[in-house]
Amino acid sequence: MAFGALGIIASAGNDVLAQDDTRVLGQGTNLGHSLLSVLIGLAVVAGTAIGRNLDVMINQWLAYALMVLGLAALAFIQTDANIFNFSIVTVIVTMVLGMVLLMVGMYGKVGSEDEQKAWQDARLVL
Repeated sequence: MAFGALGIIASAGNDVLAQDDTRVLGQGTNLGHSLLSVLIGLAVVAGTAIGRNLDVMINQWLAYALMVLGLAALAFIQTDANIFNFSIVTVIVTMVLGMVLLMVGMYGKVGSEDEQKAWQDARLVL
C-alpha cells in the first residue's frame, strides 16, 4: 500500500496508463499500477481483518493474480502493451510478493481442536 500511495503522489497529473519514466522505490509505475497496488493492499488488509480462513482464500487468489500479472508484464515489458509501466525490477518484486502471499495463504489456515484431532488421526493411519 505504501508503494501505491507513493506512486499515486509521484504520477499525479500523468495519464492513468502513461508509459513514461516515473519511478517509485526503484520500480517503474504509473497511476494505474499505483491504484492497483493500493487495491491489492486493501484486499489483503481486509482479508486479514475479517479472518476466519477467508484471508487464506484471498491471499491465495491474490498470489495467483500477482504471478499472472508479473508473467504478463515480463512478456510485454518491451512493447506498447506494457500498460502498467513495469520494469524488470517491478516484475521481480511482483513475483516475489506473489510467492510470499501464496506461502502466507498456505500456512495461515486455522481450525478447531476437533479438526486438528481428526487430521492427526487420519495422518497416523497413513
